[in-house]
Amino acid sequence: MSSDDKSTWANGRLAGRTIAVLATHGVEEVELVEPRRAVEREGATVELLSLETGEIQAMKKDVNAAGKYPVDRTVADAAVDEFDGLLLPGGTTNPDHLRQDENAVAFVRDFVESGRPVGVICHGPWTLVEADVLRGRTLTSYPSVRTDIRNAGGTVVDEEVVIDRNLVSSRNPDDLPAFCAAVLDIFADVAAVKE
Repeated sequence: MSSDDKSTWANGRLAGRTIAVLATHGVEEVELVEPRRAVEREGATVELLSLETGEIQAMKKDVNAAGKYPVDRTVADAAVDEFDGLLLPGGTTNPDHLRQDENAVAFVRDFVESGRPVGVICHGPWTLVEADVLRGRTLTSYPSVRTDIRNAGGTVVDEEVVIDRNLVSSRNPDDLPAFCAAVLDIFADVAAVKE
């Protein structure tokens, strides 16, 4: 990366903002990497939060091992007010592990309730279901998660990207271009309001 690239990033729409990515083992690699890259290119600092320190194992299509990614700190050691936005990538086992951890669930609940923006894709809404923050909300997800969303009081639509107040959702990796664009817009809008 050239110094010109770095200075462009430093002047991006999200310069000075900190975005949390909450993920653990089994995260779908492309859903972790692409949104993270998008917000970093707009100048944001990104912290990878997880259940444990060390590295998390990402996957491709849920069953093929992909890269390993270093954890910046545990979600138990993080506070919502340290962040300007939250990304919840999918993969089937990633949100299944997260929704069984009381610190992860509390962090997600508090983040949504704070009004800060949250981007969630694919199976990621399982953590939102567990956090009980979907009543009266409209979103999209991977098809196998939709019944859980409805049972949690949410409305599901089958669209590339859905924005409902502070929540941006998409269905799967094919939707990543639209998802990343929407996430950048909502993170930038909130950043402008906070200034």
